[in-house]
Amino acid sequence: MTASTAVMHRARSRDERVALLCRLLGGSRADDRESGVTPVDPAAALAELLDHDPSPSRIWLTIAVLTSTLPPSADVVAWRRRVRLDGPAALLALRPARRLRRRAVSVIEGGVVVDVHHTARTDLETGIQRVVVNVMRQWTAAERQMTIVGWLPGDEGFELLGDRWDQAQASSRTTSSTRPVVVPWRSTYVLPELAVEADRLDRVQSLAQYSGSATAVVGYDCVPLTVPETAGGGMRGAFARNLAAVAWFDRVATISEAAAVEYRGWARMVEAAGIEGPQISAVVLADESVPSDADVASIQGIVRAGHPLVLCVGSHEPRKNHLAVLHAAELVWREGLDFDLLFVGGNAWNSARFLERLTELQRAGRSVRSLRRVDDATLAALYRRASFSVFPSVNEGYGLPIVESLALGTPVITSGFGSMREIATSGSVLVDPRDDRSIADAIAGLLRDEERRETLAEEARSRGVRSWEAYADELWSFMVHGGHGRTGPQSNSGVS
Repeated sequence: MTASTAVMHRARSRDERVALLCRLLGGSRADDRESGVTPVDPAAALAELLDHDPSPSRIWLTIAVLTSTLPPSADVVAWRRRVRLDGPAALLALRPARRLRRRAVSVIEGGVVVDVHHTARTDLETGIQRVVVNVMRQWTAAERQMTIVGWLPGDEGFELLGDRWDQAQASSRTTSSTRPVVVPWRSTYVLPELAVEADRLDRVQSLAQYSGSATAVVGYDCVPLTVPETAGGGMRGAFARNLAAVAWFDRVATISEAAAVEYRGWARMVEAAGIEGPQISAVVLADESVPSDADVASIQGIVRAGHPLVLCVGSHEPRKNHLAVLHAAELVWREGLDFDLLFVGGNAWNSARFLERLTELQRAGRSVRSLRRVDDATLAALYRRASFSVFPSVNEGYGLPIVESLALGTPVITSGFGSMREIATSGSVLVDPRDDRSIADAIAGLLRDEERRETLAEEARSRGVRSWEAYADELWSFMVHGGHGRTGPQSNSGVS
């Protein structure tokens, strides 16, 4: 089914829900009572339908519609066994919890349901949130036919946030006990963000297994698997649970070819569990710059005039390797070179050592600062003002600061492997991020060699730019329609 054939079925009372289930499980797709035959005794008719065919998908839909929640897989299995043993009477007695009884249930059949729960509710500006915001803006501008959802309190099911990104943002910031609960049925479920909440993932996995819907997710990276020592202890377990759900998806759109290699390696592992696994394809992220309408003069209060500026953008988690940048900078300062070092990015897990070392260097008189958050225009001005930027991460699914810097004509020092090498094909100096001396030599070399900096800047300015519009269009094509050509030889086909 495609978005153009989407039908929304709405019911509120128990009788309406039972009648709706009779129509859906009996084969009618109509959105009104007249076009489908409503039995004289809907409860008896539904019981007969379930008794005749208590398949997991029919059990899943029945629970979802009667309770206004998305059941986890364990509940579906347990209810199916009970129906086979004792008949469907107990299942048909299910009701929504009291807190959900004012909410209607909307079954979306044949449509596209987009889950932006975390991004719509947070003011965080991590790379993932920036990707989701830009994609949703493009999909809204292109008038993509979609239903945007978040999760109910307790992560029990979906609630309607709107059909446009601005509606979703506004809805997510208000409290309402009357928004419809959304149940995707034989639709397409799209997850453009990283879900790590356990209850949410239990129900997403069940949706992928039993709702008859095509399912697609953006794959950012497998960092908690490939370099687990750089991920917080809680994230390692949460990411494993994420992959357990994604194993039942149909499609994973990774943000780089390097990320696709990681996901394909994982997909080969799930075959040992008898799971076919998703189709994995790289839909390479945009490299369009942040808005650049701010004048460099507007940042005079942030950086010193007349001094070289080295810029490092990203959160201060261990994977970003900012302690190594501080150490490399100190080595260069001790060589007698004068420059300013500026970090832009919020604190993250295990950032205490970075902050301690930053304070030590500041007390020693070094010209180093850290800004927690700046707006896009200021960030663009800082990129343009910088002599070069530094991004020596030990693992990335992509590396937005690299392409943002290059798109504004500023050279980058970055890691010589993975997605960073993949996207830093020009205008860049590649280093070993695990060798502080390698980073220091690269910084010192560019500070001393103005001619090389200008050559790299010219290379950066001459790069072709992939827009957010192009990325969002290709992402929609693959996630919703399965149309994309860069599936690797190791990818697996999902079951639609």
